[in-house]
Amino acid sequence: MRKLALSDEILLSVDKAARYIGGEVNSVMKDKKEVTTRVAFCFPDVYEIGMSNLGMMLLYNMFNKRPDVWCERVYSPWLDLDKLMREKNIPLFALESQDPIKDFDFLCITLGYEMCYTNVLQTLDLSQIPLKAADRDQSCPIVIGGGACAYNPEPLADFFDLFYIGEGETVYDALFDAYKANKEAGGSREDFLLKAAQIPGIYVPAFYDVTYKEDGTIASFTPNRPGVPEKVQKQLIVDMDKGYCPIEKPVVPFIKATQDRVTLEIQRGCIRGCRFCQAGMIYRPLRERDVEELKESARAMLKNSGHEEISLSSLSSSDYTHLEELVNFLIDEFKSAGVNISLPSLRIDAFALDVMSKVQDIKKSSLTFAPEAGSQRLRDVINKGLTEEVILHGAKEAFVGGWNRVKLYFMLGLPTETEEDMKGIAHLAERIAEEYYDTVPKEKRHGKVQIVVSTSFFVPKPFTPFQWAPMYTEQDFIDKAKVVKEEIRAQLNQKSIKYNWHEPDVTTLEGFLARGDRRASEVILKAYEKGALYDAWSESFRYDIWKEAFAETGIDIEFYTLRERSTDEILPWDFIDAGVTKEFLIREWKQAKGEVVTPNCRQKCAGCGARRYKGGVCYEGKN
Repeated sequence: MRKLALSDEILLSVDKAARYIGGEVNSVMKDKKEVTTRVAFCFPDVYEIGMSNLGMMLLYNMFNKRPDVWCERVYSPWLDLDKLMREKNIPLFALESQDPIKDFDFLCITLGYEMCYTNVLQTLDLSQIPLKAADRDQSCPIVIGGGACAYNPEPLADFFDLFYIGEGETVYDALFDAYKANKEAGGSREDFLLKAAQIPGIYVPAFYDVTYKEDGTIASFTPNRPGVPEKVQKQLIVDMDKGYCPIEKPVVPFIKATQDRVTLEIQRGCIRGCRFCQAGMIYRPLRERDVEELKESARAMLKNSGHEEISLSSLSSSDYTHLEELVNFLIDEFKSAGVNISLPSLRIDAFALDVMSKVQDIKKSSLTFAPEAGSQRLRDVINKGLTEEVILHGAKEAFVGGWNRVKLYFMLGLPTETEEDMKGIAHLAERIAEEYYDTVPKEKRHGKVQIVVSTSFFVPKPFTPFQWAPMYTEQDFIDKAKVVKEEIRAQLNQKSIKYNWHEPDVTTLEGFLARGDRRASEVILKAYEKGALYDAWSESFRYDIWKEAFAETGIDIEFYTLRERSTDEILPWDFIDAGVTKEFLIREWKQAKGEVVTPNCRQKCAGCGARRYKGGVCYEGKN
């Protein structure tokens, strides 16, 4: 029987003790003596959020298929347990075995969003692993970073031994094999890292040197060892039928996860080309999963988990060519069993509304539109590919179908934005409200129309056409939100329209972390030492700490956020080949400034560079 890492006294004193005990249904237990490589896989946030992360569960499932590898999970302890672990010198542990992380071979940390960076340091600190890679010795696990934020690994470069660039299913076997061989040969940590650096997709920060110009921009970024590549190439699964490792038995959490459901990934990538969207660029080309395999996966996951909801995961579900067949199958197969079907990322059209009317309680649910910008001009700048006519038609169809609640998502601070674009957010919300009253007869209305307008502030991300764009100051963001708020107040139906906006200080910091270089690590470390933790949580985010960290390190946040970058500047992530070429991104940046729309991948090839992978949408119908 397992011995828990935490005593009953501690478990009874912390919130949601089930976060820390493991033993859930379908969690993988192995005999330590029968495996050669132990992997701790960390999502640096609380259990409930980490347990909802599809990427982590896919790799947990895949790693554990190897008989010589045991992969276990670890999540960030919440603030109450964090305090107790430090006071009582309890090392961070994995859920399955309850063994200390410091005794493992690998600590893999998935980087889904920039505001988790201080939690990464918490994971290392509580694991009693030196925070800086340069200070680790042979006894320490190899610390690996991966995920969307690894496409600019530089702000965290000091803290990781290596980064994996791309989709995890492709190269980890080679990495584990190299580790095993190095261990058997009595090789050193450095020997393994040198071998790892020669595996496609692996970046070892210690093997690269950076120099800077007098103006603070990067002068050079070069390997400092022979055999280390100048460019690190993104790795991905080209054939989703052969390379994909479906989850048959998802781990079932003891407490309600943020997304308490089975997740079925139907495709990867996106054809749309929104110029602000990093995922739409780095996951190119679009690759679909076989519909029959998806049906079998749905059956297995629901049977083995007991979940009562299944969600279709995709950047743009409406673009999956077999969506209608799949959705109708799910309805026919599982509706009688009381299984709900969640359909995120759908375009609101007749088919979507028909499906949603079958799987949702219309009186309780709301529909979500993401116009992103308030005017057609700005939607063309960001290449949203969505006209006001389409938005209003979708709203009309929804109102006729019985819905009267609509959520609208926009961004403020987009490149070329004007006051008219901001006011356009209020005007579009008003036109949607008017559509309800014009379309639905009074006797058929379910009360007033309810429209919730939410705005986030734009953050330029690496490997997007907007990676060169400037951001705004916190005060600028507040002023922009005020323009929208006052314009909504001026509308006739303003009682039906509610307005929410994100905090600008979090956005500003996210912008710094998203496009920072290696010098950013000084600020992250200083902020962590001063108490920054759980920065993605409004109740624990302390911007005053970060301001002190910037002041004490002498690093100017505005250098990273406010200036427009030149297209010939060396960017911190330029050493990564993400599949889309820099020439394409520059062309799209110019297209944005010219308010020119680029057709989606199924309408016309934009020459982004993803054809080199010889698969997916680039080769649909071709042999």
